Amino acid sequence: MTLAWDAEHLHSPETLSLTSPDFADGEPIPHVHAGVRLGGEELSPALAWSTAPSETAELLLVIEDPDAPMATPYIHGLALIEPSLTGLSQGALSAEAPGPGVRLLRSSSGRGWIGMAPPKAHGPHRYVFQLFALAEPLTITTKGGAEEAQPRKVLAAAGPVLARGRIDGLYQRS
Repeated sequence: MTLAWDAEHLHSPETLSLTSPDFADGEPIPHVHAGVRLGGEELSPALAWSTAPSETAELLLVIEDPDAPMATPYIHGLALIEPSLTGLSQGALSAEAPGPGVRLLRSSSGRGWIGMAPPKAHGPHRYVFQLFALAEPLTITTKGGAEEAQPRKVLAAAGPVLARGRIDGLYQRS
């Protein structure tokens, strides 16, 4: 499965340090961030990152599950973020009330953070949080622009990338 991270047009120096106070890289993500149908609160994790390069037009946040039983990774969240920001609080990717400076785009099945809900007995899933500092504003000419475009069209239109960062979390359905 190909993550946004692996797309050639999204390569750049990995100079953004992306972290979360809610989980460490390669460690489990707390259940509070899981989908409501699994008893979670569908609360997007808090994120923090280093300052983007001064030429950054906007930041693109992509959250993917490459372990989903699908042809392409399941996109749990897709957002454009003001380049002056260096973090998001818990719940900032909420479809009902996104955080300041956040423009929510379509994910694989909705808008905003889609809480983790892997299939039963499917083992641990990786949730890959990827942040890209875009040199130019994302432009999509289809009706509705970036907000209404399919996630893969958004990813194809993104770039060039000045810097990027990544953190991976794990979640397994009990």
